[in-house]
Amino acid sequence: MSKKILMLAGDFVEDYELMVPYQALESLGFHVDVVCPDKKTGDTIATAIHDFTDYQTYIELRGHNFVITKNFDDVRLEEYCGLYITGGRAPEYIRLNKKVLDYTRYFFDKNLPVAAICHGIQILTAAKVVSGRTLTCYAAVAPEVDLAGGIYKNIAPAEAITDGNLTTSPAWPGHQAILAEFYKLLGVKISI
Repeated sequence: MSKKILMLAGDFVEDYELMVPYQALESLGFHVDVVCPDKKTGDTIATAIHDFTDYQTYIELRGHNFVITKNFDDVRLEEYCGLYITGGRAPEYIRLNKKVLDYTRYFFDKNLPVAAICHGIQILTAAKVVSGRTLTCYAAVAPEVDLAGGIYKNIAPAEAITDGNLTTSPAWPGHQAILAEFYKLLGVKISI
């Protein structure tokens, strides 16, 4: 099995939910292919910074540009040992792309490691892969988990839940937890 990770993203992906796992996985020696429907290698996507304040929901600010690392239509799924699904606003519209759902189902059909954070769970529900699974997400996505037959757990933003080959976290404060769980699923052992 190769050391390649497929990462699904799109315009207005949450900045930290793309940048942090991308950089962390690359630092461990994984090659991460970040793809977006209708985008090619070298195209950019805009990121958004979501922050938690005294408002009833998060606020959104413009983030960075991120350069796509792989042509979406050139993905060969058998090259990848895991899937990472980013959050932000991107999942709400990239889940409308049939190939995004097909790519996601492939990793579940093969029982390969999958990590999904925040609104990224919208791709899982659209792909119909959460039935009977325990998972978490940003609280506003919880009704979709329930409707898709998943078992939603409301946990602290800095935590993660793993059920079989799937690990999930509510938002970017959970990076340490979701990445630690994803590393375990990938068979990564880190010693200090």
